[in-house]
Amino acid sequence: MRGQSLRLAKWHRQAGAVGAEPAMRDWLETKASLTARLMASSDAFRVRRLHQKVAPCSLEEAGPIGLPRRERVWEREVLLLCDGVPVVFGHTVVPMSATASDWPLFSALGERSLGSTLFYDPKVRRGPLEFARLREGHPLLARVGAALGTDVSGINFHARRCVYRRHQGLLMVTEVFLPAVINLTAAAINKR
Repeated sequence: MRGQSLRLAKWHRQAGAVGAEPAMRDWLETKASLTARLMASSDAFRVRRLHQKVAPCSLEEAGPIGLPRRERVWEREVLLLCDGVPVVFGHTVVPMSATASDWPLFSALGERSLGSTLFYDPKVRRGPLEFARLREGHPLLARVGAALGTDVSGINFHARRCVYRRHQGLLMVTEVFLPAVINLTAAAINKR
């Protein structure tokens, strides 16, 4: 795109490759349900759905979800809040070729967590996690700033993504960890 500086992320299979501090790395490497961990780390967990619509996928997303090039996908974006504070920005894409039997609950999630359905469905297969540091100019950071209603320029964010498969359908979830997630670690320790 001329006139716009879009920076792609470099995705790694190891969380250590993105230079996250230990507390952030601990969140990035969460193997079980992130939703379950967020719920356990706060008194009130909530999903705020920002939108769910048809949109073009990014260059970074096409290959991992089996598309030969940028195409239109079903896109869902949410903020995950703990005790009223946004801690994770979630971005999910599903190819338009996916059927209702591939992802039966996707269109009806509303304000429910996608993670709560993915981790408890025995037909869902989770691929490997990939990790990145998102820098200024990355397409998702403009969305994070809009969702938070604040300027995020000059801030690097850590993210992870994963492709899930159910039947023949693929779905990719990218989670951008917001700075406030670190406070949950401290709060959880203080509760003990």
